Amino acid sequence: MNTYMKNIFNALLLLITCTALHGQEGTFKKVDSSYHRYADYIEDDAITWGYLSVPEDWNQPMSDSIKIAVSVLKNTSGKANAEALVFIQGGPGQGSVDDVWSWLNHSLRKNHDIVLFDTRGTGYSQPRLCPDLGKEFLAILAKNQSPSKDEEQKANAALACKSDLIKKGINIEAYQSTSVAKDLHALKNSLGYKQWNIYGVSYGTYMAQVYANMFPNDISKLILDSSISNITEYYTANTTNYMTSLQKVFKACEADENCNKNYPNIENIYYEVIADLEKNPITVDVDKFLIESESFTFNAEDFKVALQQALYNKQLVAVIPLLIYEFKARNKIALGNLVPAFSALLNMDYGVYYCVSCNETLPVNDIETLEQQSKTYKGLKGPISFYKSDFVVCDQWNIQKDSIIYQNLDKLKESNIPVLVFGGEFDPITPEGNAEKTANLFNNGTAVTAYTYGHVPSFTRIGTEVVTAFIDKNEVPEKEVFKKAPALQIVNSITVNGGVSSMGNSLDEQDPLFLTPLLIALGVALAFIIAHGIKLIRRKYKKLSDKIVRILCLLTSVFGIISLIGFVNALLTTVDQNFYILAFGLPSSYDYLYIFMWIFLGLLSLTLLFYVIKIKQLNERSILFSIVFSNILIAVYFLYWGII
Repeated sequence: MNTYMKNIFNALLLLITCTALHGQEGTFKKVDSSYHRYADYIEDDAITWGYLSVPEDWNQPMSDSIKIAVSVLKNTSGKANAEALVFIQGGPGQGSVDDVWSWLNHSLRKNHDIVLFDTRGTGYSQPRLCPDLGKEFLAILAKNQSPSKDEEQKANAALACKSDLIKKGINIEAYQSTSVAKDLHALKNSLGYKQWNIYGVSYGTYMAQVYANMFPNDISKLILDSSISNITEYYTANTTNYMTSLQKVFKACEADENCNKNYPNIENIYYEVIADLEKNPITVDVDKFLIESESFTFNAEDFKVALQQALYNKQLVAVIPLLIYEFKARNKIALGNLVPAFSALLNMDYGVYYCVSCNETLPVNDIETLEQQSKTYKGLKGPISFYKSDFVVCDQWNIQKDSIIYQNLDKLKESNIPVLVFGGEFDPITPEGNAEKTANLFNNGTAVTAYTYGHVPSFTRIGTEVVTAFIDKNEVPEKEVFKKAPALQIVNSITVNGGVSSMGNSLDEQDPLFLTPLLIALGVALAFIIAHGIKLIRRKYKKLSDKIVRILCLLTSVFGIISLIGFVNALLTTVDQNFYILAFGLPSSYDYLYIFMWIFLGLLSLTLLFYVIKIKQLNERSILFSIVFSNILIAVYFLYWGII
């Protein structure tokens, strides 16, 4: 009997062990159709969609299971056993699957399967942690209140998120880089890859380092773009990193004759704007779909965040002097166009952001050092509140927490994994110097400085070429490879007009109901020019009033068409030059279009007046009414857009 019971016990123990091991490995299951929100527009049959099921807590294999959303873009060469590349998004709190468009025709896909996954708790992964918290933060930033009040309300919203997660039985300690590393290891095994290449950006570079430290044999090559070189400085050096990058822009403007002429004393003006906004915030109107209150108030902290975010993107870097001066001028229309950028900044899963940040990042950073470094810049009035407030949140988030997570990454030096690290010249959050520091963490690391670019420069044309050559051909780039990048062209001589942005947005929407009347009006005007121009040349009209009204209609139509087509061409040309210029207006080289438009309006007024006075003496009054009405309609569109 004892032997029998012992055998049963051993069998049960074996079953439990096997189940636990199976749980630790994770299981990938395909889904019949894509869960992507734009699935109907993704015309690519070579994409596998599915979920990886893993334990929520890898230390407790029998804990609740969670699902990691995964999409595998098979290589376009049709290779059966192609090596894969997996992309790790930043944040923390951003997924990768939604951005599948960036990879459909990426050069790396020719020879490699591309694996995208939504980090646990983000995107299409299940559960998703507090996906609406970013909207709450935007509403808080929009209010006309002090930075301390912003911090208080932000902390309250974050703690309400934490409370909700705990009530749902979610283990908030399990959402951090170690868990993500184990998820990746399980995903590799489940998909059947022996090794794969890792491509991490921003905070994803830290997760990639943790993964490489834990599972070095999983990785063939490693790409780290805009890297975290030392997690203990990520917040501590926030102000220094921001101001170092911003001062590069100030120096570039001072060295540029036109910029220095149009935006003199740019650094002093920057500090003046901060002082002014502390006393007199600027409230702008916004669309209700962005903010329920339909208004956004820019205070000094919002101004600092706006510039910090502008440093992420090369085209935005080019408009920073203009942006500072528009804040100085308190241009509400132009500044209202910045609010969507704030919305994009907060478009990630902040539940995951705080789980990760409060578990492993904020506890190893020092707020006192951050504040001390900020005092170096006297006119700055302290650190950027948006980031400083995370210390407030995590202090309360971690109440009653026994320990913090500290990753020892010493094993990275033992590995011979080829590593390529990018650092953007103007990057304000993971500065260019991080690239060299991160490369030195590895035995086989190479750092590249992306001159003239900001955050995540590897997705530029040069960056893509370098990455592809590194992965496909084992080519290590020259350190100065980005020297061939186009020089930073600081935007000068802009005629500010808020209607330009409105016109661009409405044309970009391509709404047939909105555009059809305009196209008909243009067609009528063009037909009138041709038909009645010929008749005037052939002297078909005997009465002087008929001649005058048709000449006026013809001239009005010509200037109306030239003005409208001219503005459309200016929009398209400016988009190719720098899309963000349109938020403010058009280059001054297009000022003649405003002159043409006012000539058009003057002629239209004169034509309408003549038509009304002489209506009983005119022939073909219905035709004349049609062309006058068509030109009025063109003028109404200019008025609607706000260009007039």
